[in-house]
Amino acid sequence: MSLLTVHGLILASIFSLSSSAVILENGMPILWTQTVSQVTELPTLSGIVTPNPWNYLQRMSLYRLLVAATDPFTEYMRTNPTDGPIWGLPLQLGWMLTSGRLADPTGASTCGLQTGDTMCISAQSWWGCMNYFTSAFPFLSAAQNGLLGTDLQVQLQAPDGADGFCTTHADCSAQYPDAMTKWDAFFQAIKVTDSPLPVSEKIDNILGVYWQAQMASLYASAVCNPRQSHYSSEEVAFANSWLNSAEYVSAVHFHSTLEKTVLFLNPLPSRVLMEGDVAPNIADLSQEENHTLSIFSWMKSINTLLGGSLVRMWKGAMCSVTTREKGRALLEQLMLNPSFATSTLLSIIPEMASSC
Repeated sequence: MSLLTVHGLILASIFSLSSSAVILENGMPILWTQTVSQVTELPTLSGIVTPNPWNYLQRMSLYRLLVAATDPFTEYMRTNPTDGPIWGLPLQLGWMLTSGRLADPTGASTCGLQTGDTMCISAQSWWGCMNYFTSAFPFLSAAQNGLLGTDLQVQLQAPDGADGFCTTHADCSAQYPDAMTKWDAFFQAIKVTDSPLPVSEKIDNILGVYWQAQMASLYASAVCNPRQSHYSSEEVAFANSWLNSAEYVSAVHFHSTLEKTVLFLNPLPSRVLMEGDVAPNIADLSQEENHTLSIFSWMKSINTLLGGSLVRMWKGAMCSVTTREKGRALLEQLMLNPSFATSTLLSIIPEMASSC
């Protein structure tokens, strides 16, 4: 039996367990145990490490290596082994896989489909393209800054039939200087262990640097937007609302541990949305998934209606460790508590901002 068949059977069994989004497999990101744990296990060519980020297991391997590389520098942030901030990224990638969002949306190939290579990440997938910027960029930066070994040279494999993806630190820095500079700043900052700040402020500071890098990657991924034409208007609206929600999450310096990230990923839609899918009345999605889609849509609509001022007010209110802590609690209520009134958020934001 081939590895592709084995992976396909594993995925099929995962899909059959639940109609909701599948985030974890045995308490870890999807197929985590199938990934590599050492840089030396990645493909190499003439002494250069050459991972293929268009293969799910190899892209997930980049995250596993990043988690291991940052662990020695994040002990002050962790009470559990999975409390480092990088954990949110592999969980997102796993959700994209199990919800079918990494597959070829054009129908031109079987990449990512159950009838094809289930481990294939399509370069035509908006989600796969966007996620490249939050997987390739931090990995290349971590390697450049010595977290993955001394003098490690990395050149990522380019996808078949698609141009425009940078593959080295130098190339990505030339094309996307803001994002790469911010990832470099994060990996340099994380190595500073003798800060005089109280632990809570130190954690808040490093998370602030982390989210600056994350958001810079998401802004850079705007080059993926033409791929949205392959999806329904409902999926495009969700994708844009998902991006919009990152503005709120980043502003509160969300500590993206495995446990906390799972809470926010569990209610995300477990399949690609189709024409006619209108929350909160999508029959084959759970009540929690319908609620999340409704909240995402509301946040995006209100912000658009206010000319972007809701995001600006939210960012302005998140001006201190204290207000960011309150902001995290508010987001949790908004996303996870169906009885939480959206009007409450609108009334609380100006009150929080007044303390800045």
